[in-house]
Amino acid sequence: MRRVAAPGFLLAGAVAIATAPGAAGHVPATLRPVTKKVIVADDYYGPSKVTVPRGSTIKWVWPYTNGNSHNVKLGARPGGARRFHSEIAASGFSYSHKLTVPGTYRIYCSLHQTMKMTIVVRH
Repeated sequence: MRRVAAPGFLLAGAVAIATAPGAAGHVPATLRPVTKKVIVADDYYGPSKVTVPRGSTIKWVWPYTNGNSHNVKLGARPGGARRFHSEIAASGFSYSHKLTVPGTYRIYCSLHQTMKMTIVVRH
């Protein structure tokens, strides 16, 4: 004698599999890498705190109205993350870096040590 599962049980199992995270290659929007723009202005980064999914790119932009020279330098970082820094620039410049290691990154300007920002990279 063969046992046959009840139709409701089969349907519930199919729904559970179809809606499971990562099912059929689906990545929730909150986990997809993004490009986040940060303005490098006179003595501040805007915004000063950014949270992004792993694999995202941060693009720092020096607007043409910027008068002082600044850079982007990585201070504290999660284990396994490589150091990075931009060149010193004034206006009309941009610098991008892709962040692949989850954790907290502390960024500062080496010319203006009070100019800081934090980037949190989620899993």
